[in-house]
Order: sequence, then C-alpha cells, then structure tokens
Amino acid sequence: MSHTTDLFASAPLGPLTLPNRLVMAPLTRNRAEADGTPTPLMATYYAQRATAGLIVAEAATPNAVGQTYPDITAVHSARHVAGWRRVTEAVREAGGRMFLQLQHGGRVGHPATSGLTPVAPSPVPLPETIFTPGGHRPAVVPREMSAEDILTTVADFARAARNALDAGFEGVEVHSANGHLLHQFLAANTNLRTDGYGGSVAARIRFTAEVTEAVAAEIGAERVGLRVSPASTVNGIAEGETDALYPALVERLGGLGLAYLHLVHADPGAPLFGRLRAGWPGVLIANPVLGDTLTTDAVRRASARLLAAGADLIALGRPFLANPDLVARLRLGAPLNPVRDRYLMYVGGATGYTDYPALDETTAQPSSSSSEALDGPRVA
Repeated sequence: MSHTTDLFASAPLGPLTLPNRLVMAPLTRNRAEADGTPTPLMATYYAQRATAGLIVAEAATPNAVGQTYPDITAVHSARHVAGWRRVTEAVREAGGRMFLQLQHGGRVGHPATSGLTPVAPSPVPLPETIFTPGGHRPAVVPREMSAEDILTTVADFARAARNALDAGFEGVEVHSANGHLLHQFLAANTNLRTDGYGGSVAARIRFTAEVTEAVAAEIGAERVGLRVSPASTVNGIAEGETDALYPALVERLGGLGLAYLHLVHADPGAPLFGRLRAGWPGVLIANPVLGDTLTTDAVRRASARLLAAGADLIALGRPFLANPDLVARLRLGAPLNPVRDRYLMYVGGATGYTDYPALDETTAQPSSSSSEALDGPRVA
C-alpha cells in the first residue's frame, strides 16, 4: 500500500476498498444476551458508527469455555450467527464494513460465568479477581490444555470464522493480545509447557500461528487479520523475549497474505515498531497511545505520527465509543464528545452506548451514575 498521512484517503484492505483510514477498534461493551447473542441495541450502536473505514466488532468467543465476562458476544451457535447477521445488515445498510474479532479468554474466565473450568497453556491462575454474574470473585486455576484440546480449539476458531462470514462479516480478526488465550501461549509466565508449544520462541508462537493459519485456510487469508499487543502486561502477562517473539511471528505469518496486522498501543518511535513494520509485508493497523483527555488535535496528531512511521490504518477505541460521527468530527476539526462515566462502558443498556450525540444533535448529554467496573482498562 502506498503510504500517506491523509486519514481520509481511501485504502485497499483484502477484497475491500475502505473510504478512509480510520478503523473502529474492537471494544468490549457487555451488551449481548447472557448466551452471547447480539441484541438489536448493538445493531443500532454499530450502524451509528458505520462511517468508519472499517469496524472491527467486539470480541466474540469461538466456544463456550472461551467466555471471559458476563454478557459478551459469541459466534459458535446458529442463534449467535442470526444475532450478528442483524448487526451486519444494519451496518451495511448504513454504508459500513465489518470484521469480527475472535477471542478465547483462556485463564481469563470463571465457572460462575461460563459453567466451565477455564483452560490455558499451563495451570497458572489470573493473579487478580475476575468479574462474574455474582460480582468479583477470585480467579480459579485453569486446566492445562492437552494436545487434543489444542487441536479442538484451533478447529473451533476456524469454525467461528466460517460462522462470522455466514453472519455477514467481511472477515475476522484473530485476537492474540491483551492477556487472553493466544497471548498466554506467547508469554513466558503463563506458558510453562515443555512440549512443542512451550519453551523456545518458536514453540511459544506456534499456537497463535496455527490458529491464524487454520482460520486463513477456512475463509481465505485476505479476510483474516491478527491483533497483537507486544509487551502488554494486561491480565497479568509477562512475555519475556518480546523483541524476539513478534519478529518471529511476523516472519512465520508474513507470507500467508493476511488482510492486516493490528498493533495495540503502537509507539512509532519504538525500535520494535520499526522492525515489525519492516518485516510485515501487508497492511499494518496501528492503535495509538492516547491520554485520558481526548481532543480532536490529540487524535489527529497521534494518527499522523503513526501514518508517517509506516502504518496504513489507524484503529481508535474511546474516540469511536463517544463519537458516532468521529470521522466527520476529525475531518472538520470539531470538538469530540468526552467519554462519560467509564463504568457505563460495561453495565448494559442504551445509556453511555447509543445516546452519544452527533454534531447535528443539540440535546444535552444525560448525567451518568457510578456502578462497579468489570475489570481494569479494556478500551483502546
């Protein structure tokens, strides 16, 4: 792709041509039904944001044991597919395009939520409490995945990708970031295995690579993205050998023809960013580090730095959360809506979700009241 610092230039992405270079990052919002089925309210939310060049919908689990928190989405049943189809149809009617993120929580899960003991590369529990339908509870020790578990999970990801296309998505994003299952295989403190999936860098990247390869084989590499968060410590992760892990992963997957590589909290001045940009032959989506106070100028500056450093597309989380018309606001230099009470991100309902005003709306924003957050920061 030819590089530009113009956020509003069109861009190719696999089989798509995006009208701009702004990507709505996947944002866990906990508005699904208890079984993981998307709701009509979610269709409204995503359709409001359809002017994004690409929407990457929030994490959906590929199987029941992969569930992280209450009321998150899934994509492993016919009911899930039908619910997501209502969402993709609403976005398409509004002129938008969507990928679906596929996420398995691994040790980030609890029997009180899923009814199942979480699985992970090794029996190392999450070091903090986890939110369940009954409130915060101590994490449980996950069951170490057997060789059969690994094969089954790889197949579950591939099947979930097929379900996503059946639901009307243009493609999927494999989530290997933020301390969830695939990231747990990458990290030295959560992967204590001594078989072919643990120990060396080549062994630790194997599970992420095999999941991505299986998904690409199922739906076509041009419809598959991969999200990673190098050096992230979210959910108790301590990777070790970060500077070796990700170049090795890029080298293994670089020839596959994937739609994109998505870097979380990308720093254009970091040596690893430069190495990954140089080693990745395809589209690079970069998610900038933004401060607590979001302004139009700050978002535009951070985006321009990443584009100038070689990123092709810019993924934004909180700015899209609070601004359904973010593309227009950035184009015009208009002020951004502030993100209201952060606890409204996860409590369900329309407040703090579909009621953020667009530029032509003059109604005042409702006040928000506090409630308990599910866990630590999860919004890009």
